[in-house]
Formats: sequence, C-alpha cells, structure tokens
Amino acid sequence: MPCSEIPAAAMTAFPSAPAPLLDPEVTALVEAVRRADSALGLLQATQRLAAAAHPDGATCLVEVLGFNNPGAAVAAVDGLIAIGRPAVDTILTNIDGYNYGARAWAVRALAGIGDVRGLEVLEDALGKDIGPSVRRAAARGLGQLRLESLAEEQRRSIALRCLQALVEGCADGEWVVRYAVVVGLEALAPALTSAPAADAEPRQRLIAALQGLSLDPREEAPVVQLRASLALQRLAAAEASHG
Repeated sequence: MPCSEIPAAAMTAFPSAPAPLLDPEVTALVEAVRRADSALGLLQATQRLAAAAHPDGATCLVEVLGFNNPGAAVAAVDGLIAIGRPAVDTILTNIDGYNYGARAWAVRALAGIGDVRGLEVLEDALGKDIGPSVRRAAARGLGQLRLESLAEEQRRSIALRCLQALVEGCADGEWVVRYAVVVGLEALAPALTSAPAADAEPRQRLIAALQGLSLDPREEAPVVQLRASLALQRLAAAEASHG
C-alpha cells in the first residue's frame, strides 16, 4: 500500500515532529520509509532500515507492523529481532490492541527476540490468539526465552510459567501449534533442570506432556507424534550423558 494511500488513522502513528535520532544514517533510512509512495517502495525502504539493525530505527519498524503490507511487516519483524533487547520496550509500549495485524506481527518479533519482558504477551497469545500462526510463534518463543542472566529463583519461576502455558497448548486445535508446543517444551527442558536443588515435578510434567502428544491415538497429524517422540529421545539422551 503506498504511504499516500495509508488510512489517516494509521498515519497518525508517525509523529509529525519525530524526536531527533542519534545516528544520521538511520535518520535517513527512517525518512525513506516515511517518504515511500508505493507498496514496493515501502517494502524496500523497510528492508534497508531493518538491515541496519540499529535501535534508533525500532520505533519506525514497529509502526510499519500496523500497515497493510505483509512484506514490509516481515522485514520489520526481522529488523526488530536483529536489534534484539533494545527493541523490546518499544514493541511493548506500542502494541496496538485495536490492530490485530500489528499485534500478531509484534508477537512474532517478541518470540524471536526471546526477552523475558515479552513473557505475558506470549502467554496471552498462545492461550487466546485467533491466528494459528501467531499461537505457533508464541509457543516457540515460550520455549526459547533467554533466562541465563536471571537469578536462579526468577529463572525457575519464569520457566514454570512457560511450562504451564505450553502444557495447556498441548490441547490446541491446530496441529501446527501442537508441533510448535513440542519444540517449545524440548527447548524449555534445560531451564527446569539446571538448578541442583530443583524438584523433579516440573520435568515430570514436561515429559508427561510430550508422552501424551506422542501416544495420543486421536492425534490427526503423525508428524506431531513423531516430533514428540524425537524430543523424548533427545531429552533422555541428554539426561543419560549428564548422569
């Protein structure tokens, strides 16, 4: 969609007098996004801004998520993931609860970044979002949050929240989401066993969830069963190697 055709309500997301950016090169890239007058022009300008992976471009990239241009949104998500943690506050502050498309893209970005500040959004997305692709991204994201820098008690508390959301996600009606839940559970397992004093109950719940998916006779997608079985094999091998 050309910028000249973007609805007035969407255009208000761009401040009329943006705050000065620190990096002049990023300033020029942002201005190119703002001046884009066609869908292709917006896509190309967003790709260039995303490639810079500079925190000063995060606000503009988040705004692009709300435009009706999937290609530009994909590029913006890639750029936000490349920026990483410095982009998280900008994403969370600007999530548009009235624009489903923008929120869905924001979930994908948060899942890719893996910062714990996105935990609540990912939990909500996996449990409630209407889009299977969004729930799938949230499931993967919950398994891949970066917890290494946190204190042990906080790390375990967050891991338990992720486990609860993923266990509930086992009952999702879409096989692509259940597959992503398996991936998330496998990725989460180390966070539940890293503490020497950790009790065995959370890991047992995780294993039970994977076993349920691998053995459920009602499962319509054999690939989910196979992926769950593979996860169980890998976790057993990892445990044996450390035992």
